[in-house]
Amino acid sequence: NKLGGVIALIMSIAILFILPIIHVNNSQGLQFYPLNQILFWYMVIIIILLTWIGARPVEDPYILTGQILTVLYFMYYLINPLIIKMWDSLLN
Repeated sequence: NKLGGVIALIMSIAILFILPIIHVNNSQGLQFYPLNQILFWYMVIIIILLTWIGARPVEDPYILTGQILTVLYFMYYLINPLIIKMWDSLLN
């Protein structure tokens, strides 16, 4: 679906612009959030794999892999603030 791809592309770029506006954690770095450090490296791996999948032909195993990685990409932005709030509540 081309419209779904265009919307996903716009949202993947827009979320990077919205992220600094909704910055909610008390500290400035990830050194106090060990789970978020792990999530960060998962995100790096997901971006590398999405880049690789984008260069592959549109065939059966690559389509499903790309869809799963896309869902994981957007889930990072939903899970990351929740874990930050959890750690902030544990530290305070």
